[in-house]
Amino acid sequence: MVPDGSRKSRVDRFLAEANSEISRADFQRALDAGLVQVNGESVTKKDLVRAGDIVQFKLVATESLPMGPIDLGLLPVYEDDDLIVVNKPAGLVTHPGAGKPEPTVAHGLHYLCKGKLSLLGGADRPGIVHRLDRETSGLIVAAKTDVAYQALGELFRSREIVKEYLALASGVPELMSGSIRKNIERNPSQRHKMRVCQGDHGREARTDWTAEMLFRQGFSLLRCRIHTGRTHQIRVHLMSIGHSLLGDRVYGYRPLTNLPTEPDRVMLHAARLAFDHPISKEKLDITAPLPGDFIPFVEAERLD
Repeated sequence: MVPDGSRKSRVDRFLAEANSEISRADFQRALDAGLVQVNGESVTKKDLVRAGDIVQFKLVATESLPMGPIDLGLLPVYEDDDLIVVNKPAGLVTHPGAGKPEPTVAHGLHYLCKGKLSLLGGADRPGIVHRLDRETSGLIVAAKTDVAYQALGELFRSREIVKEYLALASGVPELMSGSIRKNIERNPSQRHKMRVCQGDHGREARTDWTAEMLFRQGFSLLRCRIHTGRTHQIRVHLMSIGHSLLGDRVYGYRPLTNLPTEPDRVMLHAARLAFDHPISKEKLDITAPLPGDFIPFVEAERLD
């Protein structure tokens, strides 16, 4: 229970201060997994607790490879003394977590940077300031110094980083662009999934999209800019307008006839990051080429 006389506080901060023997990273994993409840309701790290609230949590059991250098063939797209940007292949987890131990982007970054990475996010997340889902390919930025880590984190929190994704989506939209502004929350009956919700429920989420290519086989290449960073945001938002991502069986994809090939992952690629360098203030605009498994689709016959 939150003690009487306590001031309002974010739940992640309250948990870390009340349980100093448990790392903040452990609490973050528990929050991400929906294992923290306040007065019987699941919460996110930004939710507030007040005096008298009942806070309950379970920790995610983790087993990971020792954090150290592993050559995963990652290549820098951009690098300087403060930060590094790499192009993550699909199938690679960003950092260690629950489940079977396996190499991660964090291990590959450790190799590329010879261990020179900020540890402010925890020893198991060296330099990591944001993440991509396992099946999503594309750009990840990491911080080499603590100053860069804090500054990059603030850029993400203040939404000053342009984040654009390329998505292969089922169907052909009637319009050439649009903006999806629908709140997102965790699905209470299927905790691994998110869903759009009505009214004041969930958290604000906005995805702007533009049709880049339309194809006769009944799918599209969409460029999506996210102004918020909710879990599975693009996948949930596009499903909500009838355009589930190719390969995304969790969010409504059903195999289409006459595709160039059947996708074996969620066809989403983090294609562009644009932001002011956190130290030099130089304007950076970094792009990643389409991954190889996108090529058969974009070479298909287009609609006029």
